[in-house]
Parts: sequence; C-alpha cells; structure tokens
Amino acid sequence: MRKDIYSKNADYQKFQVLKTNRNKRHRYGEFFVEGVRNLNQARENGWEFAAFLYALDRPLSRWAQEMLDQAPAPVHYRLTGALLDGLSGKEDGSELMAVVEMRQGGAGLLGRPANPLWVLFDRPSNRGNLGTLLRSCDGLGADGLILTGHGVDLYDPEVVTASMGSFFRVPAVQLENSQAAAFLARMREEYSGFQTIGTTAHRQHPIYGADLTGPLLLMLGNETDGLSYAFKQSCDRLCTIPMAEESSASSFNVACAGTVLLYEAARQRAAQAG
Repeated sequence: MRKDIYSKNADYQKFQVLKTNRNKRHRYGEFFVEGVRNLNQARENGWEFAAFLYALDRPLSRWAQEMLDQAPAPVHYRLTGALLDGLSGKEDGSELMAVVEMRQGGAGLLGRPANPLWVLFDRPSNRGNLGTLLRSCDGLGADGLILTGHGVDLYDPEVVTASMGSFFRVPAVQLENSQAAAFLARMREEYSGFQTIGTTAHRQHPIYGADLTGPLLLMLGNETDGLSYAFKQSCDRLCTIPMAEESSASSFNVACAGTVLLYEAARQRAAQAG
C-alpha cells in the first residue's frame, strides 16, 4: 500500500514519536531507522520492515530502488522532501528511511552457542557508548549483548546510528535484573566452567591474567557508578585493565573498556584454537 503525506498528519506524528518517545516506541513494537549501512544490515539479517519512507518529489537512487524491491514492507509512505528532511537525523537528509519491527523473545534471542562470549551492560547512560559497544561486540565476535537496569533504550535512533549497522547483527536484549539473574543461573547449569567476569576501575586482577577461553559473560557497569552491588556479587572475578603507572587517567570510557576486554577474550580464544 502506498500513502502520500503532504502535512504533519497522524502518520507523520507517529514517525516523530518513534524517534523521540521510548515508551510509545515499545508500545508500537517498532523503531525508526535511517542510513545506508543500517538499512542494508537490517535487510541482510532478516529484520521485518513495517514501512518505508521516501520523497514523492525526488528521484530515488539505484540503491534505494533496489532496497524497495528486495525488502518488502506493507506500507510505503511518500512524503514531500521538506517533511522527509524534517524527520532525518542527518545534516544532508536521507533519501530512504524505514520503520522496523522490534524482535521479541527476551533471553531466548541469545541462542545457545557452543562456547558463548556474552556481554552484560548494566544501566547504560550514553547512547554513543551503547552503539559503539554493539560495534565492538560485532567486530570481536561476541554472541550477544544483555542490557539491564534503567538506562538508554536499545532501540533509540542514536544507538542504532552509532552502531553503524552492527545493531542488526548482534543479538541484544533488555532484561529486568531478576530475568538476568535467572539467565545466569541457567547458564551455570547448562555450561560447564561458565564464568562471569566483572569490571572495576580499582586495582584488581589484570584482565590478561584471567582465562577467557571458556563460556563467559563479561559485565560492564554504568559509566558513572559502575556495576550495581547485586551484579558485583554475582561475578566470579572482578578484573581491571591495567593503566600506565604515569597515567593521569584512572579508567577507560566504558565502550573503550568493553572493546579491550572483548579483544583480550578474542585473542585468547584464537590462540587456543590455533
């Protein structure tokens, strides 16, 4: 079905709500996506498109036309160029945007890999950090990301944009603390040697001294407060990334720290395999 929009009508207002209102985004079960890489990855990884948006008074590029042909959506909204630009989060606008359906299933989306490497991020407070961590999970082979506590919405457009397409490749779920605790208990039963390693800025065990080759969950804390007490208590070990003695920095940005931890885990696993 095709619908043309010439004013800020109810449909247009819904698009704005999907971009800005967390509660209504989850009520609809949909989120807003733009960017060539993000749209390509959404299509390639089998996400369901609820709608496409593009200009009724501008020609489409070959890429955009192929996207419309290859990724079916029940509704195509054609907007005036001005209205389309008003929705875009990019300086020069986007020729094609989409409304994508959220994936349901909770912890079940994480699957059961043979030797899992998962990451838990407790109460993320920065959209860019969460998007960057998704990129690192993707680039370094993590099997999934768990978000806990009240923090940034996984489906916030800024998170999706910052992930540069990795959002659509990495299984990611938002869990209540009780759900996360139940998940950890099940993993300890299902995987022999399963361990949880938390991060701390205090001088603890260096991360390179920990064995990261077996079934593993890395826990990252809130940018300001670190891991909550309950999650710290559930860790088998608290590790730190040693800093240079002369450094004035006491810790890394949480996305950087997560990347370092994931790299060390990937390095150890590659060395063991090879």
